[in-house]
Amino acid sequence: MTSSTRLLEVLPALFGDDPRVEVLFGYDSTSAFNGGVLDLLGAHKVRVIGWEEAGEGPCDLVLTATENASFGHLRAPVLVLPHGVGFHKMVPDARGPGRRLSGVVPAALLESERSWYAVSHPGQAGQLAAARPDLAGRTLLVGDPCYDRLLDSRAARTRYRRALGLQEGDGRRLVVVSSTWGTQSLIGTVPDLPRRLLAELPLDDYAVAAILHPNVWFGHSPWQIRTLQRAALDAGLLLIPPFAGWQAAVLAGDIVLGDHGSVTLYAAALGRPVLLAAFGEESVPGTAMDGLGRRAPRLDAAKGLREQIESELACHRPETAGELARLAFQDPGTALARLRSAVYGLLHLAEPPAPVRRPAAFADPVPERRRDTAQVINSVLVREAGAWVIEVRRFPAAARPGREESDRSFSHLVSDLADGGHGWAESASVVTRGDPVSSAEESLRRLAALRHGHPGCALAAVRLPDGGALLLTRDGRTVRAAGRGEPDDPAVLSAVGYVCLRAGLPMAGAFRVRLGGRAREVSLSPWPER
Repeated sequence: MTSSTRLLEVLPALFGDDPRVEVLFGYDSTSAFNGGVLDLLGAHKVRVIGWEEAGEGPCDLVLTATENASFGHLRAPVLVLPHGVGFHKMVPDARGPGRRLSGVVPAALLESERSWYAVSHPGQAGQLAAARPDLAGRTLLVGDPCYDRLLDSRAARTRYRRALGLQEGDGRRLVVVSSTWGTQSLIGTVPDLPRRLLAELPLDDYAVAAILHPNVWFGHSPWQIRTLQRAALDAGLLLIPPFAGWQAAVLAGDIVLGDHGSVTLYAAALGRPVLLAAFGEESVPGTAMDGLGRRAPRLDAAKGLREQIESELACHRPETAGELARLAFQDPGTALARLRSAVYGLLHLAEPPAPVRRPAAFADPVPERRRDTAQVINSVLVREAGAWVIEVRRFPAAARPGREESDRSFSHLVSDLADGGHGWAESASVVTRGDPVSSAEESLRRLAALRHGHPGCALAAVRLPDGGALLLTRDGRTVRAAGRGEPDDPAVLSAVGYVCLRAGLPMAGAFRVRLGGRAREVSLSPWPER
């Protein structure tokens, strides 16, 4: 899958508008990670042939982003494109007990005199020659088309964030978890990190997305991934699909928690703050990835995650991005033009006269998302300048967040039945319905039904037509809660009423509520108003 997506990203720009070149896609069914490839190629409507059939007709050039296929039945030159950033990782050798350098075709599968390697930095040519002396002089310096397109797509950041549910001005930060594959990867060493992040990062301050290497998806299965991350997905994790979308997610993110995978290096070179949650020994010394491992701070999974994230956001040094980019990419912005020149040189064809057209910005991400709307709300009641202030922090209940209880700290579970929260309702202290209503009379009917159906809850709450909420206590008091300004979620408004019940305060008057870096006034008053 990794190889297929990389080829599909660059081929249209290389051969657009040229009737002299026909492209066929050879499918190698022997790969351990071929799940989903035929679906992807079918979606692009390309012509697919079996890999062994590729030698039956004329062939002038083989373009590959995989090093695991056998090329002996083809006599054409082979240009090997990277499917990451250079040759930075030692991976298990599927044909033997040892490890091999990722991105390099074994000599048994391809003669060195017939191979060429596209590299993004001159240092990679020296590294390849040192690892495989027979490949000395077999590199073509072209740059990195993916990095160039990432640079071109930075202007779409706001659009990408909106596609991931972060609205401009809402103040939320996007934490992106990125994992390569293998036992030393982030997902291989701290598989519960996405859930833990969702348990520690308040909903109104943060969102969490996860990018998993395609080999994780298809070395196990999409079903297995969704099963292993079930709690995180229920808690609102944005799971980026393996076909596309990781680029937009990285550009939308505020910080990346990563490992020794290429996505983490791309993020760091783009200037994103990075915390390394894992960094395997399989990383190759002297590479740009090795430089990332020496420069980027580590995430201590045994300590509080929010504190470490906010510390890195506060002290991030942007100049690190330039250092890493210079180690990995030469002359950014020119890769497609240089790659096209290299390809047409190997084809012995004159290049088309029109300059190569750079692709548009990456498409919007379309993450897998679902969210059980049950929330754990931790509230702190303080007295400031003669007024009551309630600090509210909300967490998805599915993530199993910690609860904070003391004389002035209160924790409760709230379940919204309008959004499928029935599974949590029996244990919830507050049950709500936040779907729209047409009249106050309808709100009262809903409130009575909630209270009747859940007699054990301390408080029931429903939306009012004007955006406020009606609250009904266990002892039968009905209270109107209203926020000044934009309409409020009944879960937030009911949190004010719940704090009053726990603290023994009258359910009347004005309160200042702090939520997600913003503050607003919420008033409670008896209903019906006298």
